[in-house]
Amino acid sequence: MPRTSMHRIDDDRPPARPARSRSGVDYTSREYWNGTIKMSLSKFFILCVLHERPMHGYDIARAVQRTTRGCCSPSEGTIYPVLREFEEGGYLTVASEVVQGRERKTYRLTAKGREAFRVAVAAWMEVTACLAESGRVAARPGNRRGAAKSAAGECC
Repeated sequence: MPRTSMHRIDDDRPPARPARSRSGVDYTSREYWNGTIKMSLSKFFILCVLHERPMHGYDIARAVQRTTRGCCSPSEGTIYPVLREFEEGGYLTVASEVVQGRERKTYRLTAKGREAFRVAVAAWMEVTACLAESGRVAARPGNRRGAAKSAAGECC
């Protein structure tokens, strides 16, 4: 029976892998990583802008976009589920009012929400330091994964 393979019969190396994983995700895609980062940061920046002052949902979306200089532009489909999750967790309160015949909800952080923001800032600052070190490691020619440790010795 003939051997079917992506590589030569006398070649002991495994065949080259396709760019996509079995799940169909292309981890070499900048779009994939940008989307992942933006989704992760949405909750953080919603807490951030509400830490400044209470806001309506639409104002939150615009404030996040402004704060991140357009890097993170959450849609209604992102904002409202997160706000609901924060409300259910006791991280914010919601007050309804009628303005020009329309109900508008104002979202305000609670003490628990302010604490969550402080914890999130500390966590993201730690990750940022790790990312900066990873960038320096990646820029070094010929460096292999794990060849250099971060300043804290705990990252990557």
